[in-house]
Amino acid sequence: MALGEDLPVGLWVARAPNGELVYANKTFAQIMGMGPRVDVQVGGYAPVYGIFGRDGKLYPEHRLPFPRALEERCVVVVDDLTIHRPDGTKVDVRAFARPIGDPITHVIIAFFDITREVEAEKARAESDRRLQRAQRLEAIGNLAGGIAHDFNNLIFGVKLIATDLATTETDPDRRAAFDVIDDITERAATLTRSLLGFARRGKHRTMPVALNDVVSSMTELLSRTLTGIALEFQLEASDRGTVIGDRSQFEQVIMNLVVNARDAVRGTGRVVVRTSDGTANASRSVVLEVADDGPGIPVELRDHVFEPYFTTKTKGPEQGTGLGLATVFGIAESHGGSVEVDTGLDGRGTTLRVHLPAAAVAAAEPTAPRIERKPTGSGTVLIVDDDPTVREPLALAVESLGYETLVASSGAEALQLFHTHRDVVRAVVLDMVMPGMNGKATYVALRELDRDVRVLLMSGYILNEEVQDILDLGVKSFLSKPYSVEELAAAMAQLTA
Repeated sequence: MALGEDLPVGLWVARAPNGELVYANKTFAQIMGMGPRVDVQVGGYAPVYGIFGRDGKLYPEHRLPFPRALEERCVVVVDDLTIHRPDGTKVDVRAFARPIGDPITHVIIAFFDITREVEAEKARAESDRRLQRAQRLEAIGNLAGGIAHDFNNLIFGVKLIATDLATTETDPDRRAAFDVIDDITERAATLTRSLLGFARRGKHRTMPVALNDVVSSMTELLSRTLTGIALEFQLEASDRGTVIGDRSQFEQVIMNLVVNARDAVRGTGRVVVRTSDGTANASRSVVLEVADDGPGIPVELRDHVFEPYFTTKTKGPEQGTGLGLATVFGIAESHGGSVEVDTGLDGRGTTLRVHLPAAAVAAAEPTAPRIERKPTGSGTVLIVDDDPTVREPLALAVESLGYETLVASSGAEALQLFHTHRDVVRAVVLDMVMPGMNGKATYVALRELDRDVRVLLMSGYILNEEVQDILDLGVKSFLSKPYSVEELAAAMAQLTA
């Protein structure tokens, strides 16, 4: 037995059938965290030696290596053992048990410490789970973005037609109905912006934004949103919590987190909106937290809360869309950040924490541009859009502003019309997403015909990297559908000035 004393494998030998101890080496004692017990026999191994399964439950005695080797009369392998040592540490073990003799007189068991192997397997499984989740979210995001783009086109057509009809309507009840239509299209546009935010199709602007200022500017709105709830603001981030990104999207993140907290506390409770300094991926970050003291999110649901259309509010007037936290997730990731779920206030409820990369430059106070109401113009405008639900109402809207129009349903048709009428075309209103020759290719071809062509780019997506690529080529202006006739008028006046 001296030969086995210093082996890196734990050895344990016992007599059959009762399991009286014959021999155990030093490594066995190291693995178990205690010396061998001569007072332990079959039926009492697990509680004495602290033998548990991976599930944390005491291991069944009849499934331990010794009784299995006796029963199966061959070498058995048990690789799901976890030893809970007396000092509180744990070690994962694989055991090989071999019966000796015929009839069986002894059983030899070799114990191997496989803690690193088990931890590595857990890490691989977690990595695979995260990858699958990311791939699932990306696929759903692409679908959501496509739906939002098409839906924006439909909303835009309805909005323009309603606006055109309202200009000649004298009946007050019918004008009120048109106002309702306009309100509905705006609410629908808000929903599509949420979808686009989740789909990560938002513009990642190189603009410093102070999160402290954003929260401060929203305090009145947030207080109205959380009527009856104790709402606190703790703006502790240094340098005003400056990050790089799109202010409107950060406002959307804050609002969605606050609405989620309001629903969690169910009308009464406490909610804290907090900014602070943090660290993410070894770099400085600005942390935005919204914490509540509600019932909290069950552990089994935490992996799903950022998925679109996942909601626990499935009944009643407050039925959820399941887009709020999905939008937060998409916007955070599009700005190089991350989102995590933690325990809420005073050990209760939930904290949703957003990390965003801290900016190295200070944020200036934002200024709102002054837009005149429906300035008119003259001259010919070429409208290019493949969707007739957009193309035809848009032509009417442009004509209502005093311009004449030419319409094209494709990039190729637009080039033909522009080539024929280039002497009279003052500007081009160009859709970005079209089959065949898309907006970028069409613009490049138009510039080949006229280096100074003036183009107003429009898209069912919000201002994103793809749009920025075209703007960088020289496009003068951009509008995200659905926009109002007033916004169109201002853009056209600026473009043709």
